Amino acid sequence: AGSAFPAPAPGLHALDLGPGPEVLVRVPAPSEDDAGPQRLVLTLHGAGGDARGGLAPLLPLADAHRLLLVAPSSRDGTWDVITQGGWGSDVRRIDDALTQVFATHPVNPTRLAISGFSDGASYALSLGLANADLFTHVIAFSPGFLVPTPRTGTPHVYLSHGRADTVLPIDRTSRRIVPGLRAAGIPVEVHEFDGPHVVPPNIAENAACWLASP
Repeated sequence: AGSAFPAPAPGLHALDLGPGPEVLVRVPAPSEDDAGPQRLVLTLHGAGGDARGGLAPLLPLADAHRLLLVAPSSRDGTWDVITQGGWGSDVRRIDDALTQVFATHPVNPTRLAISGFSDGASYALSLGLANADLFTHVIAFSPGFLVPTPRTGTPHVYLSHGRADTVLPIDRTSRRIVPGLRAAGIPVEVHEFDGPHVVPPNIAENAACWLASP
């Protein structure tokens, strides 16, 4: 009786997907009212980062908000659509990871998010819009651009950016991205803050609360 898989233990686990870049999963600790499925967030690192870097912004909030974090590493220094101009091995790795996680974890399909910082935010926006039949929410911390791609639905978008960002200056990035999203009828919640190219803890907390809101 029961599911084919035992409930995964809380904590950090590496997925066994065979040879290729590391994919980490962070399972939230059970709460007293541990009812119902978890909110899955696919978390994507910035350029030169790795799976642990992808986890970093939301990791301190995962238990309180019942976030099941899935963090892949890119095959190259950054994500395939940025280095190759098209979807490639990173997307296939993400597909494999999500397939395994869906089979082994109770996941809420109405709150399925993709999140990222910097290049990871650009990738999250691009992949999230291309797969909005799967991802209901997109969290983009300091994105640089949006890859033009056919849309499959309308996700909700949370976007933050520091006004003092010298890596991806806000006037050339988010302040151009947001009007385009809104013109396409995509609901966007924007949080500009006084700071550099970072994810401040209060912004990460705000994004986690936004994801949980009705």
